Amino acid sequence: MKIQIITLFPPMFEGVLGNSMLWKAQDRGIVEYSIIDLRQFGLGSRRTVDDTPYGGGDGMLLKPEPIVAAIEQAKKHDPDAHVLLPTPRGKLYKQSEAKRLAADTNGLIIVCPRYEGYDERITKWVDEQLCIGNYVLTGGEIPAMIIIDSVVRLLPGVLGGETSVEVESFQDDDKSVEFPQYTRPEMFEGIKVPDVLLNGNHGEIAKWRKAQQ
Repeated sequence: MKIQIITLFPPMFEGVLGNSMLWKAQDRGIVEYSIIDLRQFGLGSRRTVDDTPYGGGDGMLLKPEPIVAAIEQAKKHDPDAHVLLPTPRGKLYKQSEAKRLAADTNGLIIVCPRYEGYDERITKWVDEQLCIGNYVLTGGEIPAMIIIDSVVRLLPGVLGGETSVEVESFQDDDKSVEFPQYTRPEMFEGIKVPDVLLNGNHGEIAKWRKAQQ
């Protein structure tokens, strides 16, 4: 899968994409990341990307020309890519959405908004608007990271265990939560591992885990 990110702050992604499972996925050739600096598509000698909103109001809006130019540039590398826009008005992002995006054979282009938002006309070039929760962030970079992490880890070959994905939280109906888990030592600060996990009866263990979800 090819994932292209359009952002004014490319360095924000270095640590996230360059570590852990996201790095391993790229190292194994399962995913390819590309960071597109929106400033490179800015207008004029100052590479302007924002302007004041019509009708007045505080803050600045991202102009349509740079964003559309960046999307069109990304499309040259992946014509069938799905364009995502993290925004409060979007559809609530859940595990089922991550599974759907991971199952899609097309790549992703994620636009990261900034400032007070964006010129509404850019939505004509966007396939889907997604909201990661009912709160406000300073930009779309963190939502983009969340979407990337949740999708990439579902791609075949990224996680080690065969059942790692199946037993996780929110897999069946976006409501169930994974059962509690324990490791050594058996006793820690007076808190003991549940006996059912120590008896070796896999039937009882499976029944306990299901009840705990």
